[in-house]
Amino acid sequence: MLVSLRDASFSDLDAITEIYRESVLNGVASYEIVPPDSTEVARRYSAVIEQGYPYITALDHDGTLLGYAYASAFRTRPAYRWMVEDSIHMAPEARGKGVGKLLLAELIARCTALGFRQMVAVVGGAHPASIALHAVLGFEETGRLRGTGYKHGRWLDTMIMQRALGEGATTDPDLSAYPGTLFRG
Repeated sequence: MLVSLRDASFSDLDAITEIYRESVLNGVASYEIVPPDSTEVARRYSAVIEQGYPYITALDHDGTLLGYAYASAFRTRPAYRWMVEDSIHMAPEARGKGVGKLLLAELIARCTALGFRQMVAVVGGAHPASIALHAVLGFEETGRLRGTGYKHGRWLDTMIMQRALGEGATTDPDLSAYPGTLFRG
């Protein structure tokens, strides 16, 4: 499958809203029950972009959006600013075809280049395909929270996975450079 990656834009938000809607209604990656509307998706997109985090899309040769991925704050307290959480959602027709791997690899590269030191994946439903995707790109299981969500008539676990970016925790970060400048009052 020929795929190109690029930064997401406001013109992608209708397709992103539809992909996420399908995921909320039929999957366990998100613990939301009611899909957000396009206004809420636009608000969330803007919050990610305004903080300088990457938000990327994957498109097929016809320009159809196949999936998207973004990084955002794992937590908003200042000491956490070196860690990002990844989010990836795929259109049903793109699942299992390597598109998610391309998106996540690009997200890792961009977050590393920005100076982040850790990436965490909070895998809703402990979904086996998502766990496998993250593992192949160097994430390790760091914890499992049992019975954290109830969706589709069953209790779901949440898997926490993590990988170092760049020098990880082996050196001190540059506090004067991004992301050191995040969350300053």
